[in-house]
Amino acid sequence: MALLLVILHTLILVAGLSLLGQGIVGLFNWRRRHENFVYQVFAIIARPVVSFARLVTPRVILDQHVPLVAFLLLLFGYFGVGMWHREVCLQDLTQTGCAKWAAARAGAAQ
Repeated sequence: MALLLVILHTLILVAGLSLLGQGIVGLFNWRRRHENFVYQVFAIIARPVVSFARLVTPRVILDQHVPLVAFLLLLFGYFGVGMWHREVCLQDLTQTGCAKWAAARAGAAQ
C-alpha cells in the first residue's frame, strides 16, 4: 500500500509542477502562449487533471480558471496523500516505500 501511495504522490507532484511550469511559461508571452512548445508539453501532461477539474467544478467557474482549480486540487491532494502515506508507514515500517519513515523513526529513537 505504501508503494502505491508513493507512486500516487509522485504523479500528483509531476502534474502540479507541470501546471506551475505552464503558468510560468505563459507569463512570458501570454497572448502567444499556445504557440510555445514548452507550454504545449506542460499542457499535455496536465490535461487529465484539468479535465477532471472541469468535471467536478460547476459551470459557473470559467474555463480560464479551471487550471487554477486543478492546481489547488493537486496541492491539497499532495499534502493529503503525504499524510496518508505517513500514517500507513507508521503502522508498518517494513513496507516497501517506507524507508525514509523508518530512518526518521530510528533517528528519533537515538
